[in-house]
Amino acid sequence: MFESPGASHSPHLRKLGNRAVVSDLGTSDPANNVQEGYVFPLVLGEMKGASLPLPSAAILPSPILLWRFKVILFLLWGFICCKIGWDSVMRMSADLRDLFLYEAFLYYNPLLLVTMMVWLWGVSLWVFSQGSVNYAKIFDLDQNHLTHKDIWKCSIWMTIIVPTSMTAYLYLYSHGEVSLAASQPVFLYIAVTLVLIFPFDIFYLSSRYFLLRTLWRIALPLQPITFPDFFLADILTSMAKVFSDLERSVCRMVHRQVATIAWFEADSVCGSHSVAIPLVLVFPYIWRLMQCLRQYKDTKEKATLFNALKYSTAVPVIFLSALKYHVLPDRWTSIYRPLWLLSSLVNSLYSFYWDVTRDWDMSGFSRIFKFNKPNDLSNLLYGQKWVFFWVISSNLILRCTWTYKLSAHLRHNYLTVFTVTVLEMLRRFQWIFFRVENEWNKITKSSFQLPMSEMPREDEKLLGSTNHNV
Repeated sequence: MFESPGASHSPHLRKLGNRAVVSDLGTSDPANNVQEGYVFPLVLGEMKGASLPLPSAAILPSPILLWRFKVILFLLWGFICCKIGWDSVMRMSADLRDLFLYEAFLYYNPLLLVTMMVWLWGVSLWVFSQGSVNYAKIFDLDQNHLTHKDIWKCSIWMTIIVPTSMTAYLYLYSHGEVSLAASQPVFLYIAVTLVLIFPFDIFYLSSRYFLLRTLWRIALPLQPITFPDFFLADILTSMAKVFSDLERSVCRMVHRQVATIAWFEADSVCGSHSVAIPLVLVFPYIWRLMQCLRQYKDTKEKATLFNALKYSTAVPVIFLSALKYHVLPDRWTSIYRPLWLLSSLVNSLYSFYWDVTRDWDMSGFSRIFKFNKPNDLSNLLYGQKWVFFWVISSNLILRCTWTYKLSAHLRHNYLTVFTVTVLEMLRRFQWIFFRVENEWNKITKSSFQLPMSEMPREDEKLLGSTNHNV
């Protein structure tokens, strides 16, 4: 077992690198038997000119092969869901098919749109990570915050779970299993809620806590407003339709109207004429309005009052539209409809003006696309004039079409409303880049202008840190 002076002449010794391996064939010690079983393959391998055995991790498939296999499985799953969903819809009679699709669309439309926004947020983080914009500093995050890869993992699971539940709903309903079909959206909503509020240290606990705490700060702006607070609140204004559909879906679940025809009556408690629809639609704008007033209280900047005025212009758009179901048709046509059109125009143009002149820094437009390692995307977007014209024109057009979504009397065109909502989320997606770039420019300029005597010491940074995980 121990090396002896004459061991170097033994035919049963081999070197692994610079270490000698000894095997005594004349002993029956189990430890030596194990050693013998390990040495002999090495001896035979060297005699045949073979290489040493590779570690177990080295025999795994290549990352590219695994990625291709996952993509194939994902596409196969998507095809199966589409095939089952299509066959289920075709089983329905033609007169009930539209109503059947409209109901299924209502329950799953909010979560599908949330999934889309999570995907877009992951893309935004990837763009930030490629350039010089320190988004962790902008949002006050620590080094353990979620990266774009973590966000994409969440979005992949959401992309799998939500359409799978929707496919199960379509299949069960079309095959007569109404009670089982009705349970699918209910279970999905309960599962999403439990994941968000789960108190144990799994599923990114610190990130979920940060999100829930920020939502609480948005709903009750009793404290100074930070950049993450009004940044997320602005995104929520683009998802007002999501909140409205969530309210209607939960209402039908509570009143046990899922997979029934009870809700077809427009004047029912969960019908399309419900007063809860405009109330929920206006909540994100009221939250943002209260944030602006809180900012004025803290900073005394008049610009915050004009920003509050911008969000207040969405209120008449929402409530004038809802009046169609509560006034006589003649009064709607002669009085309230022209007022609705005028308020929509004011809201769209005011919001567009504020985007271009306040939220974005036009002096360094598209600087955010200057990647540390330039690639085709960076070369396509950075410093190109067409980006400037595209963002300005598309923002103006989509600001005008967005009022369509805020109008309760147009909700029956659910596919059109869904398309407009998707376009608004894409508008908000491109807004994110230039809003974050503008904030980063402010931070860098203020840091250059800060005198050395006012620069905080390292120990003060550590003691005063308020970083969070996202």
